[in-house]
Amino acid sequence: MTELRFSKPFTQQEPIDEATIERVGDILRGGRLHRYNTLNGETAEAALLEREYAKWQGAKYCLACSSGGYALHVALRAAGLQHGDKVLANAYTLAPVPGAIHNAGGVPVFVEIDDNWHVDIDDLRAKAADSEAKFFMLSHMRGHIADMDRICTVCDEFGLTLVEDCAHTMGAFWKGKRSGNFGRVAAFSAQTYKHINSGEGGFLTTDDADIAARAIVMSGSYMLYGSHGAAPDEEAFARVKLQTPNYSGRMDNMRAAILRGQLGVLEENVRRWNERYRVLERGLGKSGAIHLADRAQHEAFVGSSIQFRPQLSPTAFEPFIEGCASRGVDVKWFGADEPKAFTSRFDSWQYLGRLPDLPRTREVLSQTCDMRVPLTFSLDDCAVVAQIVREEVARLV
Repeated sequence: MTELRFSKPFTQQEPIDEATIERVGDILRGGRLHRYNTLNGETAEAALLEREYAKWQGAKYCLACSSGGYALHVALRAAGLQHGDKVLANAYTLAPVPGAIHNAGGVPVFVEIDDNWHVDIDDLRAKAADSEAKFFMLSHMRGHIADMDRICTVCDEFGLTLVEDCAHTMGAFWKGKRSGNFGRVAAFSAQTYKHINSGEGGFLTTDDADIAARAIVMSGSYMLYGSHGAAPDEEAFARVKLQTPNYSGRMDNMRAAILRGQLGVLEENVRRWNERYRVLERGLGKSGAIHLADRAQHEAFVGSSIQFRPQLSPTAFEPFIEGCASRGVDVKWFGADEPKAFTSRFDSWQYLGRLPDLPRTREVLSQTCDMRVPLTFSLDDCAVVAQIVREEVARLV
């Protein structure tokens, strides 16, 4: 019997639509890529994007940034973080999150996760009590949204400023409320593998006028903040503009135009991602040796990636990853001792100094596998991928 193989790349994005390409061409032909380089009466693409994204997100203020990591850094600084302040953060996240905390001058205090890749809220409460942290940077890692009611209760109890990292939850909801609208400030990514794609880019959203004003000045607005599309009034800038540094992390008009063209189809793309996710979920669920996330009924997630834990021996994971790869299926594993691709974990970030061990997180990540869910895959493709993964697990159980 011929062994089933898969041939499509897991990193292929859908093409940018022709109308957007034409608009980007107009910007290039005009030569005015910088967001503040406008003619009299003209509104920059970046400002239009901010206005449209704020409306879509349901936030008062929005800043278009050079990257999601930059948005995280500025979110902390604009929310008042001072050098040496401790920042609680879930231990299952990607390297830009501790990097943003470090860049902002904060000291990460990592919180354990549970079996479904959520932050462990009991450990969060314990570390909030013991650490004297003032901030909690919550990563909705790989689209898994924890119990936001309980998290907000802990933040209120200990006076924590909640900063949401929504790199993987743009378009997601918890009990009907958009991800990113729970904390004082949120950051989103528009990097190539996120829900809208400008190659690199990000957003900061908030309903706090002073945070918004500080973030805009920090992004490099000079005194041109009045040209932003979703900014607070002059009074907020008057309070902060002379006490706020410039970190130069603006989005340019070309990337803004690319994103504006995608924002209008994001809701439809969320539906398409979730269709593909459900096919993969059903296919992987046919194996009795694969653990999948227990998704809360009121969590409206975006299935742009899928995580699972094969019930394999520790020595079987590398052969499993290699077996999938030999058949065209790109599975990432968070359990390796050395980071590979984007799969670094808390004990990889040695620049932070000696960190306490996190045994529960280490145990969960030792089995955690991850796959992207490209929109370039058909539903049949997803069924094939799931079958290959099942067969490779069965071969090694």
